[in-house]
Amino acid sequence: MSEATFDDFMKLDIRVGEIIRAEAFPEARKPAYKLWINFGAEIGEKKSSAQITVHYDITDLIGKRVMAVVNFPPRQIGPVKSEVLVLGVSDAGGAIVLMVPDADVPLGGRLH
Repeated sequence: MSEATFDDFMKLDIRVGEIIRAEAFPEARKPAYKLWINFGAEIGEKKSSAQITVHYDITDLIGKRVMAVVNFPPRQIGPVKSEVLVLGVSDAGGAIVLMVPDADVPLGGRLH
């Protein structure tokens, strides 16, 4: 693992967003969902895709608050332009579990 500095960390803009829409992403190489996430007035709505189909049903995602990096350049993933990187951690079997705030915090709130 390479060493990162505090300045490296501060370059990342990690914000709280709320999933407002989710759809199946059948074109993805691995099972995934297309997500539309609201980050509040300052950032607005952004699109992403996430390989979170093992632990999450589409209907359970609507209204869920997530953490995401919002200042990476957009990345084309098949037909979807992913504008943010939704953060998660692999469980023991390799399935992704979303990183979420555990209290009610404002949309667009920045990780410090």
